[in-house]
Amino acid sequence: MNIMNYPAVIFAVSLGSLWFSARMGAYLCKRRGNLEEDEREDFGVIQAATLTLLGLIIGFTFSMAVSRYDQRKNYEEAEANAIGTEYVRADLLPTADAAKVRALLTDYLDQRVLFYRIRDESQIRQVAASTAQLQRDLWSAALAPAAAQPSPVIALAVSGMNDVLNSEGYAQFAWGNRIPAEAWFLMGMIAIFGNLLIGYGVHRPRAKTLLLLAVPLVVSISFFLIADIDSPRGGIIRVPPQNLMSLVQSLHAR
Repeated sequence: MNIMNYPAVIFAVSLGSLWFSARMGAYLCKRRGNLEEDEREDFGVIQAATLTLLGLIIGFTFSMAVSRYDQRKNYEEAEANAIGTEYVRADLLPTADAAKVRALLTDYLDQRVLFYRIRDESQIRQVAASTAQLQRDLWSAALAPAAAQPSPVIALAVSGMNDVLNSEGYAQFAWGNRIPAEAWFLMGMIAIFGNLLIGYGVHRPRAKTLLLLAVPLVVSISFFLIADIDSPRGGIIRVPPQNLMSLVQSLHAR
């Protein structure tokens, strides 16, 4: 199981780990005793620098997740445009071949919509197999008239079919383009160290409970948001196949 596909698990693990780190810092401070005034000034510099670095890394990681989300949206739009264009270019093929290509494109479009909507692993594998078979059928349907009657007009339809197949590959790549696990690990280590410093630096009893809970909670929510945006299927924020659905409605209207 890839934990990065479950933002709720990321939130729970982060909150538990960071809260424990803050409590451990408070425990170490209690064992050692409160910092002296001259020590506290130096400690404050280190603590502020660590938390600032953590904030910057969270911001950069969030930007990485958003850029990948936008990439998935752009490729969904490009895929819908490629399928719609090829559906129109099918008119350039002989009548029988054009009808076959349109029927295959309609089935292919349905599979692409399912790709963006489903979450179940078995359904994902089934859709992938159906999509691969339809791609082979589509290429054969476009290649047959091109081989029988080669012409610049038919070549244009074949070129459009190539765009359809390529657009699916680009979309598939975008869905697999995730934030590296190493980046998550390093960000988690900095967050743990930062919360350890927070726990170690707290010296007011009334503020201790609030600080030991507030910062881990805020950081965990940030991790949850990043993981949610970065997870194409496991998160709440997902790429809706709006352009593909609009194309489905357009084709049905015809």
